[in-house]
Amino acid sequence: MTFSVPEELPVLLADSLGGLLRPDVLGSALTPLGAAGTPALREAAAALWSRAEWSPDPGRLLVAGNGRQAIAAALAALAPAGERVGVEELTYPVVKGIAARLGITLVPLAMDEYGVLPEAVRSAGPLRAVYLQPTLHNPLGRTMTEQRRAEIAEVLRECDIYAVEDAIYGFLREDLPPLAAFAPERVVVVDSLSKRVAPGLTVGFAVVPEALGGRVASALRSGGWTAPRFAVEAATRWLTDGTVTTLQDIKRRDAAARQRLVREHLEGFAIESDPRAFHCWWRLPDPWRADTFVAAAARRGIAVTPGAAFTIVLAHAPNAVRLALSAPPIDTLATALATLAALARNVPEDAEAELGVGLPD
Repeated sequence: MTFSVPEELPVLLADSLGGLLRPDVLGSALTPLGAAGTPALREAAAALWSRAEWSPDPGRLLVAGNGRQAIAAALAALAPAGERVGVEELTYPVVKGIAARLGITLVPLAMDEYGVLPEAVRSAGPLRAVYLQPTLHNPLGRTMTEQRRAEIAEVLRECDIYAVEDAIYGFLREDLPPLAAFAPERVVVVDSLSKRVAPGLTVGFAVVPEALGGRVASALRSGGWTAPRFAVEAATRWLTDGTVTTLQDIKRRDAAARQRLVREHLEGFAIESDPRAFHCWWRLPDPWRADTFVAAAARRGIAVTPGAAFTIVLAHAPNAVRLALSAPPIDTLATALATLAALARNVPEDAEAELGVGLPD
């Protein structure tokens, strides 16, 4: 999902980076850097990530080029090729690609309205780890309660497995502590600046239990996933001068405004989302099928993602699509939502043959 670039962004970032472009500073910013980043970045990131009485230890932070690389390094450290990793039954599509390249088998875990079920983890058979999105799950927008997080933490200890907690959307609702707060010795927290700042200006982070620090750092180095020093120095400035905090506030207001458009234009449809999220899940009405709806939307210049992209077992793909709300200008989004609503209510001629409706016997 590509996030929009607020009008304020170029000015905010340019002002922050002015000092970095001085010759004496730029010289050091172009030197190599290891997986631990710099003390200044770790301190600044730990302060930003602190929420709901949880604060990560800066000494346990490792740095990647982006969030996807941090996820890949965590999974590579936890699950050798041929091993099994549990994921929510609908999961982030990139994780499927990472697992395929690492030779890891993904095991779908049943969910309810509060996220993955503890019993699903217990009954999944031998797992080396689980990858979970406890806050604003992509694509469903569901968030685990504190009780569910505590239950999952207990299962991790009981089954002697680790969790990779994808906290990429956590900044959109900071009222809950991360899963790691309930089992810090069992959870690798992964986050990045891509959603907070911009997709092309990013640094990824992993908050790693002490027992896993060396393994994840080694995976970052061997995978070529460590962050370049210039990006680290830029991110440090954005974190310490308030730029990231300002952008977070802008993004939260933007997400709320976009969700209001969803409620306005898609009222009456089976929509699942959170009013703070940048995406929503749409269970399509009959006679639509997800693949046909995606194709019909594309012919109208609108990209939506079919449910099959998020499933582990394609035969179980739900008849649904995910709408990514963050990228288009808000006026364009409103027009697109209105077009999709009209499309869903009235099967057009260009889709009738594919659906098998409106055809003579």
